Amino acid sequence: MNIIQSQIFRSIVPKFIRKRIVASVMRANVLDYYARCTEPLSEDIEKVLEYLRRRSIAMFPYDFQDEYLVASNEVFDDKEKGLRYVLLDGKRLYFKKRWSKNRIRKTFNELRKEQDQRCPHCYTNETFKVEEGDVLVDIGAAEGNFALSNVEKASRIILFESNEEWSEALNATFEPWKSKVTIVNKFVGDVSDSTCTTLDDYFAADEKISFLKIDVEGAESMLLKGCKRILQEQHPLKVAICTYHKQEDELEFKPHLEHYGFETSHSDGYMLLYMNKKIGAPYLRRGLIRAIKK
Repeated sequence: MNIIQSQIFRSIVPKFIRKRIVASVMRANVLDYYARCTEPLSEDIEKVLEYLRRRSIAMFPYDFQDEYLVASNEVFDDKEKGLRYVLLDGKRLYFKKRWSKNRIRKTFNELRKEQDQRCPHCYTNETFKVEEGDVLVDIGAAEGNFALSNVEKASRIILFESNEEWSEALNATFEPWKSKVTIVNKFVGDVSDSTCTTLDDYFAADEKISFLKIDVEGAESMLLKGCKRILQEQHPLKVAICTYHKQEDELEFKPHLEHYGFETSHSDGYMLLYMNKKIGAPYLRRGLIRAIKK
């Protein structure tokens, strides 16, 4: 399809139908690619293919997601703050002021799926988690669901979220714990300036950090360049870092972290970013690496 044909297609075909077509084509491409593989496939890959043979494509190609229903997520109005919220483990999780109740329901449903321990995107598992008294640094906090789930266990939490639209919601969510929660409206990368900081520059050499959660939409490699001192000197330290944004991230981050003395493992299963037009073979990506230095 050339540029003109693509423009005509987009102007005539409704968006929801275009998405279905893209999903259908991607599903066929994935199945075809692995059908032509001559090397034996892992059990994890076979599970994904078995799902795709009988179901439409999904970012998390596993049956567990059927347990999560959008309609089951109740959204409440906080008239005093002018914000809407849901309840996460009995605690209020606020969302952007301009978001509709339906959008909040859908988003919260995805958040619940992501942190199901059967999901490739889950930051923790039974043996790798935030412990009592940990100092949690949540980088790419967005609405702050991960930090809120651990707010009562952590002794201190530092949230980095560069999107200013989340600031009001984050302040509302963590108001009951404001004495131990710091919210930083900056990017975290490999330079420090008015809008960005490195972790090495933000944290003093004598500050304790015990858990890093890193989900920064593809900027993970830059962040790692800016926290060499922390990775070298902090211990014990756990790092949960996303690897699904770029194809090469898992292969690059694993030896990088092991160089600093971490033991690494990956989350179970694979993610399938089927709406990413740039994604190509081998299509499947691990959700994240869990690294620990004792």
